Amino acid sequence: MNPDAKNASASAKDRLIVALDVPTATQARELAAQLRGTCRWVKVGLELYLATGTAMVEELTAQGFSVFLDLKFHDIPNTVAGAVRSAASMGASLLTIHAAGGPAMLRAAAEAAAATKNAPQLLAVTVLTSMDKEQLAAIGIETTAADQVLRLARMAVDSEIHGLVCSPEEVALLRHDLGAQPRLVVPGIRPAGAAFGDQKRIATPADAIQAGASQLVVGRPITQAADPAMAAQVILDEIATAI
Repeated sequence: MNPDAKNASASAKDRLIVALDVPTATQARELAAQLRGTCRWVKVGLELYLATGTAMVEELTAQGFSVFLDLKFHDIPNTVAGAVRSAASMGASLLTIHAAGGPAMLRAAAEAAAATKNAPQLLAVTVLTSMDKEQLAAIGIETTAADQVLRLARMAVDSEIHGLVCSPEEVALLRHDLGAQPRLVVPGIRPAGAAFGDQKRIATPADAIQAGASQLVVGRPITQAADPAMAAQVILDEIATAI
């Protein structure tokens, strides 16, 4: 392997986050065992966290994985600040909060994170990838998903939140508007030929990376594959080629 290809392959491992969206510790451990050595990042979301608690985050971290704790905090500023402090003790590297909580909540979260040891980087969730214009209109937002994402992203960055979660459709827009600095973590990634599931605003891994994504979150195309490690490697190879 030539040096450029080797560097791209190493970089790809930092770009892929596998979503362990399973209901039991046993399933999570089985997937982690299959992915160890192939993948560096895993995501623990609400389903797994509510089933296993802090122990799973600590266990995965101890095994050498970097953990994205995706709990999407959204509450009054004081409550969210306390939740950030509690989450910081688990060892997670990334933690989500809803940008829709507003600037006071976002600043409280940022201040709480800054005051903790080994704090996770906070990611502001803009518009969920399951939401489209019709879904936004149903909750009273009479604008496009792209406009709403940009509004929330600007507010989050102004509130000292330096990472964002957005769909593949908005990556290029955010890169153009906000520059190279924000970490853009992008769910809704589906390799060519994969089922869309409940995601509405999606892209292939290569398209998302070329648009400016920092990291990609991939769940079912890997976790429901007959060979999760092989499925992950195919995506890693696509990311490396795009890099």
